[in-house]
Amino acid sequence: MTIGVIGTGAIAAAIVEGLSTDDKSAPDILLSPRNAEIAASLAARFANVSVAASNQAVLDGSGMVLIAVRPQVAADVLKDLAFRADHHVVSLMAIIGLDEVKAMASPAERVTRVIPLPSTAQRMGPTPVFPPDKEAAALFNRLGVAIEVETAAEFDALSAATASMASVFTFAETIAHWLAGQGIAYPDARRFVATMMRGLTNTAMLNAEASFAELADEHTTAGGINEQVVKHLQDKGAFHQLSEGLDAVLKRFKDAAG
Repeated sequence: MTIGVIGTGAIAAAIVEGLSTDDKSAPDILLSPRNAEIAASLAARFANVSVAASNQAVLDGSGMVLIAVRPQVAADVLKDLAFRADHHVVSLMAIIGLDEVKAMASPAERVTRVIPLPSTAQRMGPTPVFPPDKEAAALFNRLGVAIEVETAAEFDALSAATASMASVFTFAETIAHWLAGQGIAYPDARRFVATMMRGLTNTAMLNAEASFAELADEHTTAGGINEQVVKHLQDKGAFHQLSEGLDAVLKRFKDAAG
């Protein structure tokens, strides 16, 4: 089955890269010409990728269609396109609800919402999938881990959680900047922090049955330095503030949905 992509921004490019890295199993991918530079670059890099003459040509030549345009322009981009009833439409558009996507893609009967992350390019992305769909889950399991959920509320919560990505990097940068202030060359400080974080992530992946709280306990000694920093952050309300920030993002999603 050929996969069509309407809109070729950064996330769409990451998906195409992740799917195309393995030449033996790479699906045929048909890109819209909307972002000509990115589309041409992907087609030049990967033999399985080609650029269609128009958005309608993408629909005509594909069975699964990824809609990766900005929500603000979705109506204008999709209004003149003729979808088929047998199209499987996969929406990457944040905020736009399932019913609204179905209306835009009518008469397509099969519509799925996903929120891929940039790390799909390295096949390490967690992707919420709503409603549960075996074909969409299989696709995004190739790009990391598909998390199928039963309700829009669950999907919105996972979507809101992606707002923490920049905060994770800012947390890491704070440590690296502090090390640099202690006389460590910044490249060495950055490498130290990135490697430490990779080790912690690997530990979490290899101990999938353990909660993050349990892993935190395993890395904490009573009266030790990890306990000291965690307690300091707790006393300052840092973790509570993070939860409040995610609450605010979730409210933004709900308000946008009306």
